[in-house]
Amino acid sequence: MPLACARHILVKTKEQADTLKQQLANGSDFATLAKKHSTCSSAKSGGDLGEFAPGKMVKAFDDVVFKKPVLTVHGPVKTKFGYHLIQTIYRT
Repeated sequence: MPLACARHILVKTKEQADTLKQQLANGSDFATLAKKHSTCSSAKSGGDLGEFAPGKMVKAFDDVVFKKPVLTVHGPVKTKFGYHLIQTIYRT
């Protein structure tokens, strides 16, 4: 079974996610922005979700982590929790 390690920033609005994505594109540090803005409990660890298998996250999140290129910030991805910016660190 494949495993992946990912980090994310979770915010309430698409506009906020778009703003943060632009800051990342301009060189801002992912972990710093996660700690400052993310509403997920993973914020304290810079958005790090650790390693997980397919099916552990909601489908829209899983689809990014297990199908999109690694080390690229994807999103905003809308789920029932809000809007995510997702970066897959590695995938086995």
